[in-house]
Amino acid sequence: MRPRPLIVLGLVPLALVAAGCGARSSAPYTATGTAKCLTSKGFTGVTTNPAKVGFIAGFADNGGVFAVAPGSKNTVTIAFAGDTAGAGPTEQAFRAHASAFYKKHMSDIMQSKRNAVLVWTTSPTQDQIDTAVGCLAS
Repeated sequence: MRPRPLIVLGLVPLALVAAGCGARSSAPYTATGTAKCLTSKGFTGVTTNPAKVGFIAGFADNGGVFAVAPGSKNTVTIAFAGDTAGAGPTEQAFRAHASAFYKKHMSDIMQSKRNAVLVWTTSPTQDQIDTAVGCLAS
């Protein structure tokens, strides 16, 4: 039995909608989209003010965020490059401007996801990482 053309055509839009479900956006993360989530997850002192997020994050294409992790004194600075390709140069900038103490620990305190580069004061806990990365938003 051959499929009826109208039934097949009716299934095409349904298949397209289903394929889109769960698909992640590739839009760059931004400071504004991320800051609200960090606040809602208990981070304190959350700011996107360029004068308060530090030099590198303050001049990042999609802004920067500074926040203090819940229940700790561990701070995170997130610089949002213009796109994923900009994360590498942003990491290099953080390394180049880090003090000698922090340069030794960059592999412990810095990570990136897409266009976001996160730099912590001290080695973050897995929960701190998961929460901060989970808050990255466009």
